Amino acid sequence: MPRILLIELSATIRHIEKNLLIKSGYEVVADFDFNSALHRFKPGSDDGGAFDAVVLGWPDQTIPGADELYTLLESKTYQSLPVLILAHEADAAVTARLKSRSNSSFLLWEEYWSSTDLLAKLLVDANERKRKQTVIKPIVQPIRVLFVDDSRTVRVKYQRLLMANGYEAETAGTVGEGYQKALESQFDIAIIDYFMPDATGDVLCQRLRDNVTTTGITTAIITGTYLDKAIQQSLEAGAVECMFKNESDDLFLTRIDAMSRHIRAHKSIEKERERLSGILRSVGEGVYGVNSEGAISFVNPACRSILGYEADERLIGESALELFHHTDAEGCPVDATGCFLQQSYAGGVPVKARETLFWHKSGNSIPVECTVYPLTIEDKREGSVVAFRDISERKLLEEELRWQASHDALTKLYNRRYFEEQLTHEVERLKRSNEISALLYIDLDRFKYINDTAGHAAGDRLLVEISQQLKQRLRQTDLLARLGGDEFAIILCNACKNSVGKVADEYREMLDNYMFIYNGKQYKVNVTIGIALIDKESESASEILANADIACHIAKGEGRNRTHLFISESDSKKAMDLDLGWSSRLHNALVENHLVLHYQPIVPIAHIPPEMLLENEGPIYDRLLPFIPQEEQINELLLRLDDPVWGVVFPGAFLPTAERFNMMDKIDYWVVNAALKKLGLLQKSGYLGVFTINLSGQTITNEQLISDIEELVVKSEIDPSKVIFEITETSAVSNLVSANEMITRLKALGCRFALDDFGSGFSSFSHLKNLPVDFIKIDGLFVRGVAMDPSDRAIVHSINDIAHSLGKYTIAEYVEDAAILRFLFESGVDYVQGHFLSKPMDVAEIDQGSNQKKSLSNEKKLIIKR
Repeated sequence: MPRILLIELSATIRHIEKNLLIKSGYEVVADFDFNSALHRFKPGSDDGGAFDAVVLGWPDQTIPGADELYTLLESKTYQSLPVLILAHEADAAVTARLKSRSNSSFLLWEEYWSSTDLLAKLLVDANERKRKQTVIKPIVQPIRVLFVDDSRTVRVKYQRLLMANGYEAETAGTVGEGYQKALESQFDIAIIDYFMPDATGDVLCQRLRDNVTTTGITTAIITGTYLDKAIQQSLEAGAVECMFKNESDDLFLTRIDAMSRHIRAHKSIEKERERLSGILRSVGEGVYGVNSEGAISFVNPACRSILGYEADERLIGESALELFHHTDAEGCPVDATGCFLQQSYAGGVPVKARETLFWHKSGNSIPVECTVYPLTIEDKREGSVVAFRDISERKLLEEELRWQASHDALTKLYNRRYFEEQLTHEVERLKRSNEISALLYIDLDRFKYINDTAGHAAGDRLLVEISQQLKQRLRQTDLLARLGGDEFAIILCNACKNSVGKVADEYREMLDNYMFIYNGKQYKVNVTIGIALIDKESESASEILANADIACHIAKGEGRNRTHLFISESDSKKAMDLDLGWSSRLHNALVENHLVLHYQPIVPIAHIPPEMLLENEGPIYDRLLPFIPQEEQINELLLRLDDPVWGVVFPGAFLPTAERFNMMDKIDYWVVNAALKKLGLLQKSGYLGVFTINLSGQTITNEQLISDIEELVVKSEIDPSKVIFEITETSAVSNLVSANEMITRLKALGCRFALDDFGSGFSSFSHLKNLPVDFIKIDGLFVRGVAMDPSDRAIVHSINDIAHSLGKYTIAEYVEDAAILRFLFESGVDYVQGHFLSKPMDVAEIDQGSNQKKSLSNEKKLIIKR
């Protein structure tokens, strides 16, 4: 019996997965934390790492011991140990871990019932690796052997011997366990000890022969004592061999090989019978057959067990409808014409993995997943085979997963995702109503102080107690959620416009009178509340949330511990001053095309005449332009918002909010689309340049947006080699796997890549050789100081040297004076950019014909950046 270590923080999920593994024949050791699991691998512990596989529930946050455990599993000692990771979603960290070891696999928790099949495959793969490392007798096809013996030592010995010689082997310790395993899984050979605690081995031989599900298993008796009567009874019960434990291993394997040859020959003769037998062994726990009228023709023991029928109760000939599925979920009787299963029986229509209800003999309903296979033998339909499995535990897990998807794990309140969905529903509802609702955006004023001084445990406890306080005043129709950090929100449904401020003040005063006590110390807690009204004129949930956020920030600016009602006419300008309210503005800018592109040239330093390096007054680009072939002129496009009220707004004012409200995908798409359209127009006029388009960190992990960008590149009919996409160092290193996948996909089209802000985090030095970018852009933080700071000079030298050693070009930005330019020239940097060279200009001013006569073999690069 394979021994499995199960690690899962959730008690409910741990219980369900443990039961599933045990039912599938595994011995399970379950741990609720990673430190305990880590201890099991230490020398001298009771376990000593003696596990056949690890099933690991991936935590959605940093957990003590998790990284240490996985690092241990990546070590040479445990590299071959099968590891199955289950998680609520597939993030970059999980993907990276999977790639770090060979014998690992991943499964979403919502598909947990498949974990036993996936685990079995990992164990088989692990055994196959071990087999290949040993000199073995070649076997054409794997034969599955069930070895039944009450001695654990004997079981382990023969299982290892069989597996080392290419057989797939499982063990059982009793006749009952062996019989159940034979029913639940497909075996070719069963080797059974004669003397067993619950029955003699011939009993199991007889049972296997008599059951239609297991009659194809070739059985053999193994014993340590020669007895004529035992051998006679075993042969009469169906055993084809009698082996002895004191025989040599070679003789044992020779006997098994002889049986294997017979089995292969038998399989080739009875293909149709094997097909039906295969269905019965593999479709699930319960199997029964029916004729076209729905009368039961056979049932397996698991079917009886699930539905509460004893082995001697007569079911053959009875109606499956009347016994198993006579009533629907509402308790209403189901007749033959309204039952999809009965119609399937009659018409020979297959049904695949459909969920329905079966009824236990006791009268309780059981949720099942049901599959119907029409049975045809020699071109004649002989009824149907029905396979079903009890999915009660899966339903419990699905319910918990649904709860986790909509709730905050700490406070048990609704989470931001669910809250935003409900806010959207409320906005849509009020569009058809004259009612008014309100959103209260609640921010704790002293959370950071308490969290920093009393510790994170105190901070967590405070959030729990605040949530309980807020729930006390909540009406049944209202909705309370934790948005994240120390922020909460309440939807007040069907509120009174004139009294909503009073309601908010009551919440604020209630918390103002509340005293948080932790470890004997008292802490005063205050909140600031922003209010936004919701009515039929409200545009969207994001607008309402942004307005409430604005109101909260305004209230904080006025002194905290107060409330503020958002009023568009008076608060819009305040929102601009506070760098808030950008969600709705950005939405309008995208719809009404208020985003524009400017550009700033990047100059190949090799084409700057030496005499111009001595100039101290800039900008010098107009005088440089005649010396630079068009193919080597580099321009960086800069995003601007041309606001109808406030004029041109720089990206630093609105991009942080765009990232916060998850709007970067829309902005990135707009930029790519606009850039490729502009490039296409220029190329039709003979332009030879290359556009390098900056992509945000959110885009790196957005597979759909990457697919959309691929489509834009293809449909734009531009030369893909003239497009370079740019990502920042931080986003690339933080999403290394996703970044590599994106780069690979877009480079396959002919595009290239640049890495921006390099040096902002020196961790990327170790990853640089694994990022297939073509250009390295040195962070301007270091470039600014090279004229005065020896440390900055050393850093720029190092980055430039490393980039060149890897075959990449370097670009230095923020060149603000002649001294910086001269240093970069002497350092051998490839390209320079900054106000000393040129200030940003309107992209419409790019002249596709300028300096065209100087076209050479190199490329012009156009960089788009926000």
